[in-house]
Amino acid sequence: MPDYYVKRKKPHIKDPTSRWIAGLARIEKNCYNSICGSVNSDLIIMTVKVFSDFYYDYWKRGITMTDREFAEIKKRFKPEKNNITYVRGCHVSSTKEIVSDFKIPVTMLPDEQKEWLLKILKKPITGAVGRNLMNIEFSADQVTEGEEHKLLSDIRESELEDAEKLNELYQKIIDTYPAEGDYLIMLAYDRYDVPSYSKNDEISDDSTEMFRYYVCAVCPIKITKTALGFSSADSEFKNIGGETSVMSPEIGFMFPCFDDRRTNIYNAVFYSKSTKESYPETVESLFGTTAQMPAAEQKETFVSLVADATSESRNFEFVQSVHGMISDMMNEHKESHDPEPLMLDKNDVKRVLKTCGANEEEMTDFDEKFTSEFGESTVIPPLNIINPKQFELKNSYVTINIDPQYSFMVNTKVIDGVKYVMVRADEGVEVNGISIHFDGENIPKQATIEQSDPDESDEMSEQV
Repeated sequence: MPDYYVKRKKPHIKDPTSRWIAGLARIEKNCYNSICGSVNSDLIIMTVKVFSDFYYDYWKRGITMTDREFAEIKKRFKPEKNNITYVRGCHVSSTKEIVSDFKIPVTMLPDEQKEWLLKILKKPITGAVGRNLMNIEFSADQVTEGEEHKLLSDIRESELEDAEKLNELYQKIIDTYPAEGDYLIMLAYDRYDVPSYSKNDEISDDSTEMFRYYVCAVCPIKITKTALGFSSADSEFKNIGGETSVMSPEIGFMFPCFDDRRTNIYNAVFYSKSTKESYPETVESLFGTTAQMPAAEQKETFVSLVADATSESRNFEFVQSVHGMISDMMNEHKESHDPEPLMLDKNDVKRVLKTCGANEEEMTDFDEKFTSEFGESTVIPPLNIINPKQFELKNSYVTINIDPQYSFMVNTKVIDGVKYVMVRADEGVEVNGISIHFDGENIPKQATIEQSDPDESDEMSEQV
């Protein structure tokens, strides 16, 4: 049975609406089983589409894999844990031409090469959600009728055996990926017999889910530099280097998602090594959707937005409080061990700004600017907004970095019309490694030993 008939995330909220949605999933499955042999396929697809539209509206609020689910799949990329039989792909030149394609049996590789290869293939699901990992959502129409989703699904169903479909995928990447040199496109398919957990969170041998997925990694290849080496066995110098090296992936993806430890074909994960680039053309070509704003750009936009909207309130204490509150939210979330990643929407940020002292006019201005820049329902990972381990003050000629827990030791003052940033120095200050004192500071004098007259010492010795 096609996955989109029954694979859906279980509702977590125990209310009548949730139970009704869960019931619809059962009706959908029964509908397929009962009418599959008696009516034409168009009616089946129409029936499924009605249910799919409803499900999508309910679940499109931001489904994403949790850190725990990413970790569970990453464990698969060990020689003894996965069912990856071979890696398929192609070598693309700097002129965007396919030099060669390949199908390499993983089981035949030496152990060291196998470990390196699996480490590279694991990269597209490694990183922070919202920074390196982008959650891709497919609409109900895309799942039932979209060309992009159909290509991804066909490749999965063929277990990477359909060369025509693979070439179509390669070409989508080649046409849109802004490479500066040669690179490899590599794909690996895996089948994961998902173990169930008991009430005590113990792994059971029973399984109710077979998660079938594949990863794609786009890896630059570079020629290593030549250098002078020495062979102890031959007692001679040799030239080393000058070989082709496969680098860590710049982009990649996994399809479908492992959501709620189940198959979720309504989502994929796109990976970008750089937090400054989200490769919008590649995302549009592969998934038929708009790429999210890169993490670095989110931070720049957010900082500019807050600065513009809070022109009256944004003194040192205001910015210090905003940083402190968001850091506290991140720490509390970490301590709660909540598997869902922490995300902030517009209202979350507004509550922080209001608590820290923003007035109503500034709040209204922020609301409008946030919607204009990010969208009404956009959620942002707090790590894209602040660095909880850094508190920085800077102007055109000096930068001061302070551990956030000691930011209370910094103050700003205007003395005789001159602006100052003041830092308490209770425990001494070093400049270039040399401990210094301050003008006006009471400096303890070092104890000195008075030397007696040498002649008197000699006389005393003679008397003794």
